[in-house]
Amino acid sequence: MELRIDRQALVPVVQQIVDALAGWLRQEGVLPGTRLPSARQIARVNLLSQSSVVEACERLVAQGMLAPRQGTGFMVAHPAQGAGRRQGCPWFEGADVTHKGVPGELQLGCGSLPESWRETDDLSYAIRQVSRTDMAGLFSYSTPLGLPALREQILKRLQPLDIEVDERRILTTTGATHGLDLIVRTLLRPGDCVVVESPGYSLLFDLLRLNGVTMIEVPRTPRGPDTQALEALLLKHRPRALFINSFYHNPTGSSLAPAVAQQVLQLTRDHGVLVIEDDVFADLHRGPGTRLAALGIDDNVIYVGSYSKTLSSSLRVGFVVASVAVVSRLAEVKMTSSMGASRFCESVLACLLASGAYRKLVQRQRQRLNTDREAALQILEDADWEVFGKPAGGLFIWARSRMSDYAQVRTQARRFGVLLSSATAFNPRGEATDWQRINVACACDPRARAFFQATTLNRPQAF
Repeated sequence: MELRIDRQALVPVVQQIVDALAGWLRQEGVLPGTRLPSARQIARVNLLSQSSVVEACERLVAQGMLAPRQGTGFMVAHPAQGAGRRQGCPWFEGADVTHKGVPGELQLGCGSLPESWRETDDLSYAIRQVSRTDMAGLFSYSTPLGLPALREQILKRLQPLDIEVDERRILTTTGATHGLDLIVRTLLRPGDCVVVESPGYSLLFDLLRLNGVTMIEVPRTPRGPDTQALEALLLKHRPRALFINSFYHNPTGSSLAPAVAQQVLQLTRDHGVLVIEDDVFADLHRGPGTRLAALGIDDNVIYVGSYSKTLSSSLRVGFVVASVAVVSRLAEVKMTSSMGASRFCESVLACLLASGAYRKLVQRQRQRLNTDREAALQILEDADWEVFGKPAGGLFIWARSRMSDYAQVRTQARRFGVLLSSATAFNPRGEATDWQRINVACACDPRARAFFQATTLNRPQAF
């Protein structure tokens, strides 16, 4: 069994073995109960350490793809065994709730890095470190504003972004969505009117509806919100707030141009509109750019960030940066509604940030995403898909097939085991669109390539 491991790649060797074995199991159609070659044999053929092969197989056991055989290695798991371990298909933000997912589908429209991209070594070390040395991190509540050691690290993270604040203006949360929830519940009231970008973040739309807040939409362009449309909306509706993505917008992947950022900030200040800047993909951005918070955190701008998109969707840690008065109000609601964030998660993240492991992790992710994005854009061009703005970074590409029959596109996706994002999730009014959020980390998978090729207009369709 040749696995073709690249020792110069950014992906850890064990993860490469996991990916290669999983791909072999899918493509070869290996029957349940089939015995896998021994770990020693796989290691010898591929010039690997036996311990790395065993660890990879153990991860596949945890995923339900393999099952251990006492004294004889591993075998392909039976469907019932796999289904029991999976306990249902994973959910993702922007998923089509009407589609009953099938285990093993490629989630081309998902909103985060797939499991195959996640790295466990540094995270495992940090968890062990906290477990051994930080009893309070294991058993105690965090403070209302969040773990001081973590807020100190967040402050250091904000400095290269030119966001100049002190620790009193930083509040930790259980992910960015929790931060948005606190903001909506604390600063808005039922019946308030806010401006949201269209297309935009589906969970934000759900959150605002849940709290009885009225949404008016401003079109998102490849350079940010349409400022002429925004000015007209501010004059007509006198909204309470504007929710905006700065870099690598969800779902389009576009980023704020400096001139647009200046215009947006000036317009909102002139009209007394609160700005909530959602920048959860900040760590995937490297290079010049203008954030609204960098132009001045005051009573007009609130900045929201997160580590869940890059580190772990399960280790949910985010933060809010705002004026001291606003942070104090948010902290009160945070403690009342949830008794604070997880001190354990905050301690693990603080450990990773202080050691430099997190910085190196996101550097590897950026490099890998850059390579895959370039390849994905070429795949889409070859398939004659229309691309919105051709993003230069981040996780998403917003694109659509030129096939006139959108149902046929979804049929082709199901045929190749590809799960697309919902047609209605990214519109505030729930209107359907033929545009698709393409996750760069999934777009180069053989199933995605086959799907895109099948949607090419001049390609005869297979029946």
